[in-house]
This record gives sequence, structure tokens and C-alpha cells, in this order.
Amino acid sequence: MSNEGGVKIIHGRTPESAAMLANVKRAMALTAKLNCLTFNDADEVRALFSELIGRDVDKSFVLIPPFYTAGGNEIRVGHNVFVNQNCTFYDLGGLDIGDDVMIGPNVNIITTGHPLEPSQRRAATIGNPIVIERNVWIATGATIVGGVRVGENSVVAAGSVVTRNVPPNMLVGGNPARVIRPIGDQ
Repeated sequence: MSNEGGVKIIHGRTPESAAMLANVKRAMALTAKLNCLTFNDADEVRALFSELIGRDVDKSFVLIPPFYTAGGNEIRVGHNVFVNQNCTFYDLGGLDIGDDVMIGPNVNIITTGHPLEPSQRRAATIGNPIVIERNVWIATGATIVGGVRVGENSVVAAGSVVTRNVPPNMLVGGNPARVIRPIGDQ
């Protein structure tokens, strides 16, 4: 595995790829249990999510199942984070979610990809980190791809595809997402 500038590259048929596959299997087993729970099982959801990510989440953390991930152990969440139904977080590159973040239903946060060259696509998995800063709202159906930082207090509009950094205090939307306007308390 190489790791330049926060980017992780895992080549196929290596001990690192075997470890990645074992972690995917672990995550699939834990999310299968998590996805049998309901909104009323908040303590059990927090306990299973904590096991999934390898660290305790705050009592203010709320996740409404179902939830999907291909690893989980590279997810870090702050205080007062809300994750709505049917979200998918692929976290190989590292996923940091700040305090007071709200994530709407059907949001995809994907740090993982593959080389563009056809002959190399199945040869490696590439993980680029994603950072979601404090007090961000990611609206329903948005997708955020690896290598992106979403700035403090920003809003990602419903259905947007975020492919580059979002400055703080901005509303972004579209595919690819672009700045629509600044936001803030007036």
C-alpha cells in the first residue's frame, strides 16, 4: 500500500488487499445487524456503529438505518451528528465528519475509486480522504467523492455531486456542484 498526500493505493493480490477484503466482510456482518434495528433502538445503533468504526460515538450521535459501508474503521464522527436513512459511506481514504453535521437520506460519501486506465482498473483501489467540517448540512441524495473538503457551515443541495472543495459558508448545488451563493445568519 502506498500513501502519498493522504491518498491510499491498495494493489490487488497483496496482503493489504487481503486485509481490506477481511475488513469489508467484517463491515458487512456489522451493518447487517445494524440494519435490523429501528429508530427506537438508538443505543444499540450507537453501540454497533461504535464497534464498526472502532471508537465510541457520542450519545448525541443519531443514525437511522439502513446504513452501508465497505469498511467503517476509517470513519470518524464528531458530536451531535445526524445520519438519515439509506446512506453509504465508503471510507478507505478516511472520512472525518465534524460536530453538528446533518446528513440527509440517500447520501453517498465515497472516498474510494479505481485507476482510469482500463488495464489498471481492477489492479488497484484508491482511497482519497473526505473532510466534512462543523455544522455542514448535506441534503438528500447528494454524492461526495474522494479528495474533497466541505467547509464549515456549508450546505450541499439535494442531488448534488461534489467533486471539489466547498468553501465555508456556501450553498453548492448541481452536477458537478458549484457555488450558488454565500449563506449565513443575518
